[in-house]
Amino acid sequence: MEKIITNDCHLKEEDITEIVRRVKVLLINSNNEILLGYSNNEYQCPGGHVEDGENLIDTINREVEEETGIKLNIKEIEPFACSIGYYKDWPSMGKNRKIEIYYYEIKTDEKPNLSNTKYTSSEQEGNFELKYISLNDVENEFIKNAKIYEDKHGITKEMLKVFKVYKSLK
Repeated sequence: MEKIITNDCHLKEEDITEIVRRVKVLLINSNNEILLGYSNNEYQCPGGHVEDGENLIDTINREVEEETGIKLNIKEIEPFACSIGYYKDWPSMGKNRKIEIYYYEIKTDEKPNLSNTKYTSSEQEGNFELKYISLNDVENEFIKNAKIYEDKHGITKEMLKVFKVYKSLK
């Protein structure tokens, strides 16, 4: 598993007051297309926060179903990358957060089932939609979208790093 580390404030592990774990899934079909969520003018892979009592695999199964309606039944899988970010005084002063995002590849030709989705209020307000994009075009699509809408949350920058790792493994 490749680690992608961002630590602009040079925090040490002992400086961290909170750790957040998330998963993101590259859902790839046999047409070599990736299924992405698009909301608030940003692309993201399906995924989300690990909830209390969940392991990473449970989170993959739950989040993919909530965001795509696709019911996976993954029992075992290893991440190909982990993006680790260290953030000083975030989300508030005196809190130093470490965010670990584990990235997985899942090959599936299952189609989204929107009747099974459960979008957050933020996703609904951001007009969340699902889009298939060719793997050959996805990085250019990220860059084009970021030029139009900027990369306010750094998601595009992270996604481009993740795809660089992903392509290096193929």
